[in-house]
Amino acid sequence: MRRAKISIIGAGNVGATCAHWAASKELGDIVLVDIVEGMPQGKSLDLAEAGPVEGFDGRLVGTQDYRDTAGSDIVVITSGMARKPGMTREDLLEANKNIVTAVVRSSVEHSPDAVLVLVTNPLDTMTYLAKKVSGFPKNRVVGQAGVLDAARFRAFVSMELGVSVEDVQALVMGGHGDTMVPLPRYCTVSGIPLTELMPESRIQALIARTRDGGAEIVKLLKSGSAYYAPASSTIQMVEAILKDKKRILPCSAYLEGEYGIHGIYFGVPVLLGGQGVEKVVELQLTGEEQELVRASAEAVKKSVQGLNL
Repeated sequence: MRRAKISIIGAGNVGATCAHWAASKELGDIVLVDIVEGMPQGKSLDLAEAGPVEGFDGRLVGTQDYRDTAGSDIVVITSGMARKPGMTREDLLEANKNIVTAVVRSSVEHSPDAVLVLVTNPLDTMTYLAKKVSGFPKNRVVGQAGVLDAARFRAFVSMELGVSVEDVQALVMGGHGDTMVPLPRYCTVSGIPLTELMPESRIQALIARTRDGGAEIVKLLKSGSAYYAPASSTIQMVEAILKDKKRILPCSAYLEGEYGIHGIYFGVPVLLGGQGVEKVVELQLTGEEQELVRASAEAVKKSVQGLNL
């Protein structure tokens, strides 16, 4: 049986940590690509040398040459500038537009049948750009956002209640930014609605912290941005695709009328399997939730317009 091939473009903190999680789960052979000479080679070799200790097999390659990525099943794109204190995700638009355009062109030239998983910010806009540049069908281009945002919400609920994070489920929709829409109505702890366990004032405080989750880490680090949780969230998506797990996960998917939204990538629950985004799951939202989703969609549309395509 042929091993899956995963190419990760960008060997910085997020990309290298994606490689780490993917290798430890033995999801396939991994190619780590970066323009910095020696960095992907060194990190892939270091990770390979952890294999005997951790007990994982797989071929790990570091390279500057996209020919080494040929025939990839999945291409994860993390390349781009990271946020610094005081920056929003939108501040990265122009610089990362040029980077993502070049990366996508090189990737699809050598892997025309791959699924593209975007991690670069501003996430929904860069995923839209990747679809336009690649010419791929909408199901084979997906953005990682909602898994991370929901994971942050779950972590904060766990901390607040002093319960196992394994028992907390949550859903976050919307654009990956300040207008994201955590949905407490769909947050449960071992099946118990969050509203039964926490006053509304604390729920709203955790929603605000979730929206600012990335900025909170950027501020603490002072240089660079989050990478452990973004990488693990990305690899959960990669695993769902490679193993055709049919997971229902919140991802940035291309909408053509779902939730009344047309022509943008936007965070919604999807069925994620071997074909990529196999279905968008439509929920019945309350009037207040619909208004929050509408406002978030308008923010994403404004960002996409900034691409000037």
